[in-house]
Amino acid sequence: MGEEKALAVGPDKIEVTYERLGDPQAPPVLLVMGAGGQLIHWPEGFCAELVARGCQVIRFDNRDAGLSTHFHDAPPPDLQAALAGDASSASYTLSDMASDTVGLLDALGLDSAHLVGVSLGGMIAQTMAIEHPARVRSLTSIMSTTGAPGVGGADREALSRLAGPPPTTREDVIEQWVRAFQLLGSPGYPSGEDELRERVTLAYDRAYDPIGTARQTVAVVASGDRTARLRDVRVPTLVIHGSDDLMCDVSGGRSTAAAIPGAELVVIDGMGHNLPGALLPDLAQRIAGLVHRAEQGAVS
Repeated sequence: MGEEKALAVGPDKIEVTYERLGDPQAPPVLLVMGAGGQLIHWPEGFCAELVARGCQVIRFDNRDAGLSTHFHDAPPPDLQAALAGDASSASYTLSDMASDTVGLLDALGLDSAHLVGVSLGGMIAQTMAIEHPARVRSLTSIMSTTGAPGVGGADREALSRLAGPPPTTREDVIEQWVRAFQLLGSPGYPSGEDELRERVTLAYDRAYDPIGTARQTVAVVASGDRTARLRDVRVPTLVIHGSDDLMCDVSGGRSTAAAIPGAELVVIDGMGHNLPGALLPDLAQRIAGLVHRAEQGAVS
């Protein structure tokens, strides 16, 4: 694909690693990854599909993920306390992560972009649309939620099947990730075990920071419910969710679409909490369609 580069961005001047693909004159589509995810978790096939449909693609590592800045000196995150109502261990919030994203646009010389976020990335993209609306041309929120209690929750029984002692070796981590992706992936579009193992091995060897992922998760809890503020979002919006998502129940997508005026909701049967290869052309077609409609609306 493209060449990975790094820039100092945002008010915190953190270093963000990114990759830019396609025609730099095409409409920019900024891909925002989920918790613990890296830019390489955006499938190359998906990026290629968007580029083929006339989009410029920018994918990047969030703070505390991949090759971007990690907050190793921050206080230990306490997720259980945060879930119980004490978010004092949060080192940052979704607003800070949205500011990083705005900072990346600034560093790239882009006044605005079309945002596509998955899971945590969807929450960051929503926050950016709320707090920096002039920088957002369109919003696509995938397998995400509003932060409201009672919607978009994880299947506790499914997660309990992943419980166990923390992995201590590279091999143990890779095996745990393979099991998690098999459990939380798309039952209607299953991935082969060899493919999964290759993908997670690449991610582990590029960067592994479970405490950073915990800091990101605490940031989500500390940021609260966005529902009321989402009602003021006025950018063209597409909400995509899988009917079989065990990590973020489809109620999260339904609530997101209900909160944003004029949002289009697409629920895909058999899709779980991943981006399966068989769905990439359809997802890219839907997103590129939104991008080009928004571009035409901005010109007219």
